[in-house]
Amino acid sequence: MLKGRLGLETARVPHADRHGLIWLERGELCVVDGCLHFVAGKDSLTPHILQVPHQAVSMILLGPGSSVTHDALRLLARHGTLMAAVGQDGVRTYTAPPLLPDRSDVARRQAELWGAPRRRVSVARHMYALRLGEVLPHRDLDTLRGIEGARVKAIYRLMAEKYGIDWDGRHYDRNNPLAADIPNQAINHAATAVQGAAAIAVQSLAAIPQLGFIHEDSGQAFVLDIADLFRDTVTLQIAFSAAQKALAGHTDSIDRLVRREASTVFRKQSVIPAMIDKIKQVLRTEEIDGVGDDRDS
Repeated sequence: MLKGRLGLETARVPHADRHGLIWLERGELCVVDGCLHFVAGKDSLTPHILQVPHQAVSMILLGPGSSVTHDALRLLARHGTLMAAVGQDGVRTYTAPPLLPDRSDVARRQAELWGAPRRRVSVARHMYALRLGEVLPHRDLDTLRGIEGARVKAIYRLMAEKYGIDWDGRHYDRNNPLAADIPNQAINHAATAVQGAAAIAVQSLAAIPQLGFIHEDSGQAFVLDIADLFRDTVTLQIAFSAAQKALAGHTDSIDRLVRREASTVFRKQSVIPAMIDKIKQVLRTEEIDGVGDDRDS
């Protein structure tokens, strides 16, 4: 048997020494001669074959028009390389097989903070500080939610004025999302895109999606926590820019306009790497704030 097909036991590279993410689209991820390859334009006369350094990256993002073979999944699992199927430029995330990193420090740290009520509140307060731009003295999450809610309403109005859009408030009917006006539909689509990016960031660090510090009930609670850190700077920028184009008579649907705008913003602002940095930051909140002894016994 070829050693390359089995995977060398001693060849695993720690994720701390890898080089982040690699994006692939419109081709087949497969194994050739024991090595991972991506074949683009397989049915054309001039296919392009790329050898993928699967041990040197933490996560492979498979974009539209891609497929993956069983052999490729086996090789990725053997070497602990993550893979996610994502939408155009990462504005959606559909699935991520459990090919988790070979370290559990992030998950253990998250569970440790989440499991102690006082420490959980400490992380939540820090996340609100990142969103509000200041550390508030309040320790009650309902009070912090109320303060942030009032601030968000003001930001909606300011963003609408900036883009020259009539704003009648935030309205959303989960049972009939198309009943909302164009700006509100744009916000819904933009929020979904940013949540997809946040899911990629959470998955790439092997953090625990269910253990949120502000959101609680959702199975993606921590993903929603991270996405909300980028609401002002990313989500609303995408939404109101797309809404402006739609209201100006652009023929594309608002969903398509939002996805294109999200693709541009994600690339220019390096949103997913920024989210990864934010996750690392919020999970060491106590060291940053110097309150490491404020914990439950």
